Amino acid sequence: MDGTNSSVVSEFVLLGLSSSQELQLFFFVVFSMLYGMIILGNLLIIITVTSDARLHSPMYFLLGNLSFIDICQSSFATPKMIADFLNEHKTISFNGCIAQIFFIHLFTGGEMVLLVSMAYDRYVAICKPLHYVTIMNQQVCTTLVLASWAVGFVHTLSQLSFTVNLPFCGPNVVDSFFCDLPRMTKLACLDSYTIEILIVVNSGILSLSTFFLLSISYIVILVTVQYKSSAAMAKAFSTLSAHIMVVTLFFGPCIFIYVWPFTTYPVDKVLAIFYTIFTPILNPIIYTLRNKDMKAAMRKLVTRKLKSKKISEISLITRPSLY
Repeated sequence: MDGTNSSVVSEFVLLGLSSSQELQLFFFVVFSMLYGMIILGNLLIIITVTSDARLHSPMYFLLGNLSFIDICQSSFATPKMIADFLNEHKTISFNGCIAQIFFIHLFTGGEMVLLVSMAYDRYVAICKPLHYVTIMNQQVCTTLVLASWAVGFVHTLSQLSFTVNLPFCGPNVVDSFFCDLPRMTKLACLDSYTIEILIVVNSGILSLSTFFLLSISYIVILVTVQYKSSAAMAKAFSTLSAHIMVVTLFFGPCIFIYVWPFTTYPVDKVLAIFYTIFTPILNPIIYTLRNKDMKAAMRKLVTRKLKSKKISEISLITRPSLY
């Protein structure tokens, strides 16, 4: 199939979240604030983990990488979506559309594997505490992070291998705020059944398998803690319940969209907001604000920066004049 010769569509029209002008202005304000919170919150985590020596441990190393992926995942389409709220004609070039497909599957695939790695870290810490330092050494942590990016890269390349050459001869309207594979295949000038099967085999199985591994790890942790003490069980359940909520918001829409891509629904673009915007906001809250060490490190970082700024201001005031 030679998509280069048969494709005549050079750009696609994105319908966005709503056609109402009033709602678009409201969405512009709301999503601009949410995107700003994503960038600032996750950057604060990365800076805190990097600058505080007490947080140089496997758990926080993985958390810092999760924050980096969240920034990337929220940035592949959100800035354009925000800008499109102010534009009457919401278009994207063919190459821009392919780039969005590449990055969404790179970052979501990588985050799925990284979340499994973080669950494995907690499993080792709770179920095998005496061997934690030996098992979760720096080399293993680095390997887990590299593996998450490798899986995401292979996953997205396999998606593009049967997408980039699809023939598009019209229509060119995408009922979403970014280009995604299930909707793009519906616009191709051929029978998309085989492509949809490949989507299920690729994205569907990746989503289901990683969600299954996460569920198993949480169950094992809860069963292990149950035999220790009721207080430990209550603490573990409180922590894991928040994690499970975020994981469900992330994996639920992915599974719904990609396990059965044969039919697209208007609600799909609303569900996509969960793993492109809401999850990157919730991850800093769940994994950071509920953590005493992270909160203490952030207060220390802010205090140090304020003191440094105050000293700089005093030095400018007391510096002798040259005139």
